[in-house]
Amino acid sequence: MLEIAPGVRQLDTLLGGMEHMTAGFLIDGAQPALVETGAQTSAPAVSDALEAAGVGAADLRWLIVTHIHLDHAGAVGDLAAAFPRATVVVHERGARHLVDPARLIDSAARVYGPLLDGLYGRMLPVPEDRLLAAADGHRVDLGGDRRLVMVDSPGHAKHHHAVLDEATGTLLVGDAVGVQLPDIGVLRPATPPPDFDLEQAVASLRRFVELRPEHLVLTHYGPVADAQATLAEAEEMLHRWVGVAEQVMAASAEAGVDDVAAALADAFAQPPEALPDTVRQKFEVLNGVHSNAAGIVRYLSRRQAVAAE
Repeated sequence: MLEIAPGVRQLDTLLGGMEHMTAGFLIDGAQPALVETGAQTSAPAVSDALEAAGVGAADLRWLIVTHIHLDHAGAVGDLAAAFPRATVVVHERGARHLVDPARLIDSAARVYGPLLDGLYGRMLPVPEDRLLAAADGHRVDLGGDRRLVMVDSPGHAKHHHAVLDEATGTLLVGDAVGVQLPDIGVLRPATPPPDFDLEQAVASLRRFVELRPEHLVLTHYGPVADAQATLAEAEEMLHRWVGVAEQVMAASAEAGVDDVAAALADAFAQPPEALPDTVRQKFEVLNGVHSNAAGIVRYLSRRQAVAAE
């Protein structure tokens, strides 16, 4: 594990066996917490990392997910079973899907097809009596005056909250700021369907700015060098991506996701050409241009329909 702030340790969930794709975070305290479980395929790696850190089956008291997408929460049922004293904390809008993940899995299977089981796995249900559906501002007490605050931050997903460690000013932002993998170094927005909403995403970023975190940490992947500069860049990139999509859709009533994806790739979405293909493929697997284009097209179509009413 890598200590990224006092008492905050980052672990690699090894998504699909690949390094530096998705992180989890162990927060020390009398009642320690793990923020982000990783995908179901990551459960063994996460369990091993916790054991190596001295966290036994009876020690972990909180399992917190920023949102219910499978790369962030897929292992929650497995880890809840492995750590029977832990309470699972999830955004109130996502809680029902952890109790009964059937619809979530069906949706993921349609999106990912055969990639689902090999890369992400599925999700075991969490017993309802082990679940805490958290509203904005809910505080999780780790003991010793250390608390984690849930910060409602929709835009990427309606069931998304960031996690603020008040003791260190560390803000774990899930996917609300975007994706920046260490071996690529390019910040890319995360705008997948069905929930992407530009106005909500920008409002969430501006809320983060107001919190003035000491440390800003992406689940994909790790701390950024300058929190305020990264938040400003993230907002700029959202407007640029949506702006390109608007131009494509305004130019032709027949324009669709493929057209928008091509335009985004041409404009700025590709990682540097000098990177090995294997590294570039990691970015596309985790945060593909086509998936982001689909989310933006859905958002713009919804916005247009509302304006026409």
